[in-house]
Amino acid sequence: MNAFFEKLERAVMANRSRLCIGLDPRMEKLPSPFRHATSPLFAFNKAIINATAPYACAYKPNLAFYIAHGLEGIAALKKTIKYIPPEIPIIADAKWGDIGSTAEVYASAIFEEFKCDAVTLNPLLGEDSVAPFLKYSRRGLYILCLTSNSGSANFQLPHDLYLRIAEKVSRWNRAGNCGLVVGATLPDYVKKIRTRVPDLPFLIPGIGAQGGELKKIIPAARDSKGGGFIISVSRGITECGEGENFADNVRKAAREFRDAINKGGGLFKSHIRRLAGTRK
Repeated sequence: MNAFFEKLERAVMANRSRLCIGLDPRMEKLPSPFRHATSPLFAFNKAIINATAPYACAYKPNLAFYIAHGLEGIAALKKTIKYIPPEIPIIADAKWGDIGSTAEVYASAIFEEFKCDAVTLNPLLGEDSVAPFLKYSRRGLYILCLTSNSGSANFQLPHDLYLRIAEKVSRWNRAGNCGLVVGATLPDYVKKIRTRVPDLPFLIPGIGAQGGELKKIIPAARDSKGGGFIISVSRGITECGEGENFADNVRKAAREFRDAINKGGGLFKSHIRRLAGTRK
């Protein structure tokens, strides 16, 4: 197991969690106190992290929500990355995919400048566009395979392109640092992917706002050991309250999502008694 996935598994076990929390702040959705902060995006993310760190196995900032605010947004992203507890891995949601020379710069940016633990990538330009990221063998790559949006049916499903991507990524996974992004809205197809690549880790968006259901996706996604996946939730946690009870609402939402994932997947049964009482 490579360094990223080892770190992720430690966080999974420590927090009894397969919940990855998306940090995708939208200025118009921030509770009013944060809008007047010196750095609104960072102030909001800081509050989210403070409330949810005991329940998260990873954080996933989507770069678009920061780049949209120029230098101020990039500064907020860097502050957020630095603020996240070092034992919890950070997945940069970039979905990058470009020719090799450009990919080299992207890889250097995300892993050396921003110091993220993992990144999401688009594989449609082929292996040479992924190769510069693969060189960072201690970092993680989650490669788009079957996304949760309705438009995924345009290209990913015809001719079983999603299965071809899964098989290709499995071949690229020589350093054990590759996983797949598979959407929660298509559990029947995810089950086919799991059958084809039984050992690749999955990052699963699409629960909540996009309509994915835990009770359907978890049985389809889990590997033979009952794990092999993490569930990403953004708006269902970060946009669940205003006013004085904001932090409490966010904390409650994160805890409930974590517990629902565990219940839905039948996870941690073997060591739940040992951990009982160590973390509420």
